[in-house]
Amino acid sequence: MTAIYDAIVIGSGAGGAAAAYRLAEAGRGVLVFEKGQQLPTDGSTLDADVVLRQGRYRNQDPWIDRNGKPFVPSEFYNLGGKTKWYGAALLRFSPNEFMDEPTHRHRGWPFGYDELAPYYDEAETLLNVRRFEIEPDTKRIVARIERVAPDWRCAPMPLGLSPRILDDPQEAVRFDGFASVTGLKSDAETCLLDRIRDKPNVTIATGKPILALLGDERAPERIVGVVGEDGSTHRADAVLLAAGALSSPRLLQGYLAAAGLAETLPAASSVGRNYKSHLLTAVVGWSPSRKRDRLRKTVMMTHARFPHSSVQPLGATDGKIVATELPAFAPDWIANLIGDRAYGFFLQTEDGSHPDNRVIAAINGDDRPRLDYDRDRIARSRDEHRGFVRTFAIDLMRAGLIPIVKPVPLGGTAHACGTLIVGDNPADSVVDQSGRVHGLQGLYVVDGSILPRSSRVNPSLTIYAWALRVAHKLIESKGERQ
Repeated sequence: MTAIYDAIVIGSGAGGAAAAYRLAEAGRGVLVFEKGQQLPTDGSTLDADVVLRQGRYRNQDPWIDRNGKPFVPSEFYNLGGKTKWYGAALLRFSPNEFMDEPTHRHRGWPFGYDELAPYYDEAETLLNVRRFEIEPDTKRIVARIERVAPDWRCAPMPLGLSPRILDDPQEAVRFDGFASVTGLKSDAETCLLDRIRDKPNVTIATGKPILALLGDERAPERIVGVVGEDGSTHRADAVLLAAGALSSPRLLQGYLAAAGLAETLPAASSVGRNYKSHLLTAVVGWSPSRKRDRLRKTVMMTHARFPHSSVQPLGATDGKIVATELPAFAPDWIANLIGDRAYGFFLQTEDGSHPDNRVIAAINGDDRPRLDYDRDRIARSRDEHRGFVRTFAIDLMRAGLIPIVKPVPLGGTAHACGTLIVGDNPADSVVDQSGRVHGLQGLYVVDGSILPRSSRVNPSLTIYAWALRVAHKLIESKGERQ
């Protein structure tokens, strides 16, 4: 059957939207499948009770951990993916974070920073990245921390936010962890999909989960399309996986098992392995005085003794957010008392790669996928994070705020990556430098699952840049339709 599309993209988050944008702008026929729907603009995505307590827009599909205990990953299936909720902190990986570091089990990229630099530039332009003036409360807190502990360093945070957000108090205090109603956050839908959705060569299908990859019956090493959960089949010259580090490897695992390639394809043994999501801890500092900053997330802090770790403020905390963590009978005045004086921080440490930290699809009768992840396998990363959190909490207290430490559990998958990592050797990686899966034709990966390292900062901008690069290479490749 003749392919109708040049490319099918599975997923509409950072990677899927960036690849679809680049291919569509080059005149390619693109079909984007998104499992979820477009988010409403009725204000509910800014409502703390709806988003946090009710979890209306969050994934509800159960998984099991390494011990068989059920949990629910904090994933979002909607047009624009997780970028609608997070994704405003748009930082580059540093050049040294493309290199391997065996002592911490950090696997290097198959190329250096310079190869991705022009795509970083393009992504920053498309996403309207800018830096905002540091607000008064944030400036005072950071100055106190630097004064009591000079090893701390502060740098402005590059953000994908419209400058008009400062004129919208509701949006300003709800951009971090909430979805913008008026398009003031630079998410994948607003900045990329909206540019191409009306093109005649682009089809965006929402509410369309993909069940399986479709291979050539005579040559299973050739991927020719996808099969939807509704039984429909769709064909294209290239299929781009962008369903995320938890879903993309499961689609590939299912295909390799069904096609009889799980034992013969060299890269198959690495599919789903080397899962990373940063070691994450939230620290809330409580102050006797009220905190009035709106954005807050305008700086990043690092410490000389912890080279793989960083701190960034969380978005504004108020009584409505605090109330979602308190018992339902707690009076509003208590929530407001805490929220008005609370200032949150997000601490993250790059976790190393370990092949046993992995995603395992629900195969052989098991109805739930498994996330087997153990911090003890990456002891150097674990120990750095513990020391980093302890140091920050002590210095925060010395700066006049009472710290409350809350580790982010396994279900906190905002930065999930690494399950289909890029590398030159098919024996220990899944995709090559062009983004194509080793040993398969027509299948590419453009989401965060390719990241061999997660760095000490948020991965979103790097995923955008990688996807733009893969799409560019795909357009240029001799085997693609012109």
